[in-house]
Amino acid sequence: MDWRPGLTKRKGVTKHRLLTERIIADIDAEVLPAHARMPTHRDLARQLGVSVQTVSLSYKEAERRGYLRGEVGRGTFVRSRVTEKADRFMLDRDPGETVDLSIIRAVYTEAHEDASRAVLRRLAQGDASAFMRPCRPIAGLERHRAAAREWLKALGVEASTDRILITNGAAHGLFLAVAAIVRPGEIVLTESLTDHGIIGLSNVLGFTLRGLPTDREGILVEAFEEACAAGGVTALVLIPTLGNPTSHVMGAERRRAIAEVARRYGVYVVEDEVYKPLVETPLPSFADLLPELGFFVTSFTKSVLTGLRVGYLVVPPQYTIRAASIMRVTSWSATNLPAELATLWVEDGTAERLVALQRKEARARQAMVAEILKDHVAQTHPLSLCAWLKMPPRWTEDGLVRMLAQKNIAVTPSDPFKSGPDSPGGIRICLGGHLSHATLGRSLQTIAETFEQLPPVFDAGTIAYFDAGTIA
Repeated sequence: MDWRPGLTKRKGVTKHRLLTERIIADIDAEVLPAHARMPTHRDLARQLGVSVQTVSLSYKEAERRGYLRGEVGRGTFVRSRVTEKADRFMLDRDPGETVDLSIIRAVYTEAHEDASRAVLRRLAQGDASAFMRPCRPIAGLERHRAAAREWLKALGVEASTDRILITNGAAHGLFLAVAAIVRPGEIVLTESLTDHGIIGLSNVLGFTLRGLPTDREGILVEAFEEACAAGGVTALVLIPTLGNPTSHVMGAERRRAIAEVARRYGVYVVEDEVYKPLVETPLPSFADLLPELGFFVTSFTKSVLTGLRVGYLVVPPQYTIRAASIMRVTSWSATNLPAELATLWVEDGTAERLVALQRKEARARQAMVAEILKDHVAQTHPLSLCAWLKMPPRWTEDGLVRMLAQKNIAVTPSDPFKSGPDSPGGIRICLGGHLSHATLGRSLQTIAETFEQLPPVFDAGTIAYFDAGTIA
């Protein structure tokens, strides 16, 4: 990489601070792109006319602040600032006239509205003291954990209640699991394209995240074994069912093969199974295949109701105290009120009824994607809430996103999902939320028509000079 920073002296400011500021500024401005290899300490010191110690101090400070990562024997690399990129592309505000296909949400219909009103009326008429007064146990009220145990059985997880923690959604559960087993600097493996949550966690917790190649079932067994054999791998974090953004589903045989490799090398496996309730085919869980190494995370936000931010975390027996202690210092416990809502819905069958509605809607919306977008679809699944689209010839992802935004459609490029420099490109569209079939159909038609066009000549930033078909 030909990066030649210049340092402008400022009175009272040390050289290593000036260099640190320049590194951070160039990363923020994307002069230094994500995953780029930084110059060696000695080469940069020689170029700038400073000591090797000055460069070392600057790299160390930039690493502490989450901008760089050092890998023993490989060098220093620019971290992906994916949480900031995700904020640019994924709307977290009222989109107005924009059709927001940028965030995965559960489908929301009048049936969800009716169910929400009914359970709130039920709560208003009952005795709330059983769940509103307690502040312990940290891992969740026993009744809530008992309901969780029943819900988890349907997902292929057999776990005693003492291994179950109630969480504030899957992101909370994922944080607790990873924080319990991974220390700064250690290596965590994941899919080459994966949910931006684990990429953000690598910035927060300071571990090194490496993406593995995948196919339509997810991570390749051979690639996982090769990475483990190279040494230094602590954990594998993956989305085996309806993976985000590609919608892959890992079959039972692949899961068992991955589990066997993990067992041989003593690698923890954290499975983010927020979409698993949508799939009716029984599939084994890593928590069952690897009782001493497997963590299982799920929630209701993608399968039942987006606003029902309640999750379940299953941990190996030896991690029950450690995981609860991390929860105590970060959130004390999950919030009992949403957990009570989820428990009532699990107990009376409402949760399963709403999951069935999600499946029905997902199938209908995916049928529209297949009919309208046809060969533009790179990968999806009939029960997925998103679809991964191929890049049309001569467009760049940013150019395509901008063009669709001009047409009041928000989509997401590949940047927020890339866990390494070799991650493939594409565009993700999301199909859930409070979106009518008519509006979705018009939006998909607009996307199809845009994909068939060449980029505008006046916007040079949208033109990529490569032959058609070079991006899968």
